[in-house]
Amino acid sequence: MAMSNPYSQYKENSIKTASPQELTLMLYNGALKFINQGKLFIEQKNIPSANESLKRAQDIITELNITLDMNYEISKNLRGLYMYILEKLVEANITKDCKHLDEAASMVTQLRDTWKEAMRLAKIGK
Repeated sequence: MAMSNPYSQYKENSIKTASPQELTLMLYNGALKFINQGKLFIEQKNIPSANESLKRAQDIITELNITLDMNYEISKNLRGLYMYILEKLVEANITKDCKHLDEAASMVTQLRDTWKEAMRLAKIGK
């Protein structure tokens, strides 16, 4: 029986014990990680790895999109943003043009930072 990597175990436990708010933050951070990896791989002309990283970023944005609760007005606005980000990621993956990744990364960073601030304010309000 193979022993698991301590970092992998820690990461798995972090995900299992995270609140929904923390999971959303993890998803934003993961999307940014894969966008940045994709950009690096494009610059290195490593097309297969770029494709894989960008598909993973696309999967995360898709997950954020499909889990929206459409009973809230903000969800309709977020859906539009997520669809636009997804479009930029797909376009970047097809054309291997990093300008699309820069735009997507900027939008995801803004969403992530806004989410972090909302989490901080929610803690203060308790």
